[in-house]
Amino acid sequence: MPRTNTFTGAKTALPESAEPTTKQIGGEKNGQSRSVPAAKAPRYYPAEDVPVAKKSRKTPKPASLRSTITPGTVLILLAGRFRGKRVVFLKQLESGLLLVTGPFKVNGVPLRRVNQAYVIATSTKVELGDFKLDDKFTDAYFTANGKKGGKSAEEEFFADGKPKEREPLPEARTSDQKEVDKTILAAVKKTENLAKYLSSSFGLSKGQFPHQLKF
Repeated sequence: MPRTNTFTGAKTALPESAEPTTKQIGGEKNGQSRSVPAAKAPRYYPAEDVPVAKKSRKTPKPASLRSTITPGTVLILLAGRFRGKRVVFLKQLESGLLLVTGPFKVNGVPLRRVNQAYVIATSTKVELGDFKLDDKFTDAYFTANGKKGGKSAEEEFFADGKPKEREPLPEARTSDQKEVDKTILAAVKKTENLAKYLSSSFGLSKGQFPHQLKF
């Protein structure tokens, strides 16, 4: 069955092309008049046809959370600075990213956002009970005070000859980390060897294949 276009949006009227003007030319052998187009044609044309991206009519939506990921699930990070670390999942943010924590005292992973495409969900779970995360932990909480397009470390070094000192972490962020980890650590201690499991990094030994492992 042939597909039909059911888009019923309003059509925009195309602009009318201006009529060329006639210019008088002196000299009997020059034709006396010449037609001049209203808009000049481009001097250069691409050697190959460049495809033009079509405007998408789809509304962007955050990715749905995997059924294997629930609050308290232990995840293995596959990318980023803390790849190989085991972390505890807390909740999914509006952007679709996952909010996780180490806890920091166990393996050094702070509260951070990760993409669920780069995590492995394990069968291990931390029983959080009635733990409820504060509403202030949103995507805006993790933005660097609205600063964008900062200079790289190399540009800063050649600007004055010395690298810029790192700004200390705000005390509010430190206290928030301790407050969240307080509940997580209490739940971790209830299970034997769970703290050692979270502190160890994931890796493959010789002869091991990830698609054959049961996490």
